[in-house]
Amino acid sequence: MKLLLSNDDGVYAAGLAAMADALEDLAEIRVIAPERDHSGASNSLTLNRPLMLQKAANGFMWVDGTPTDCVHLGLSGRFGFDADRVVSGINTHANLGDDVLYSGTVAAAMEGRFLTYPAIAISLVNAGNNHFDTAARVVRQLLESPKSLSVPPRTVLNINVPDVPFHDLRGIRITRLGHRAKGGAPQEILDPRGRKRYWLALAGAGDDAGEGTDFAAIEAGYVSVTPIHADMTRHDAFESLQNWISSVDHD
Repeated sequence: MKLLLSNDDGVYAAGLAAMADALEDLAEIRVIAPERDHSGASNSLTLNRPLMLQKAANGFMWVDGTPTDCVHLGLSGRFGFDADRVVSGINTHANLGDDVLYSGTVAAAMEGRFLTYPAIAISLVNAGNNHFDTAARVVRQLLESPKSLSVPPRTVLNINVPDVPFHDLRGIRITRLGHRAKGGAPQEILDPRGRKRYWLALAGAGDDAGEGTDFAAIEAGYVSVTPIHADMTRHDAFESLQNWISSVDHD
């Protein structure tokens, strides 16, 4: 197996190093990550300038762009590496519920959705213990599973792992995305020159976080595995929308 590893926390992030260490004897790996932290970059591509690709001191490659840029370049075929799967992470914090809309970690995985095997986005629900080794071991176990995985094409596995020692995990649950409550208002501050600036507030707490959600699995001490895809169509709204459109006078 050939794995392309990336992240959104930057080429020197501890989680990326832990993932590479855990998988280097399992598969042929290539690591291409952003030069710096790009948390919250979502699926953005850099289209207004050319990109630079360089080797970092740790042997990984970095791009002066977004997580999506990194994977896009890594899968372009220009570097002699035809990956079978993208693994993105280990993110330093959770990607639960609505977080996937903003997450650069998930976006990097999503860019690998066309490959032979489902891409993986892996995040540590960080409680200050930094058990990246636990998250890395979870991914390795899943990749070593003797059973072949059959999921619909273009599926990405969004995995969140509690920040505990591996032996304290209660198991793995297949979950749906929950939803967060609305986040707080941006905080207004003044810069040294007296100009107004704004810090964006933290994400809201779990709102739709009941049984079956990724929030509930993490709260109970389980690893959460949520299959996601890029189709954002609200299929169950078709009938009501059609009735509404049909009532519009087009004359």
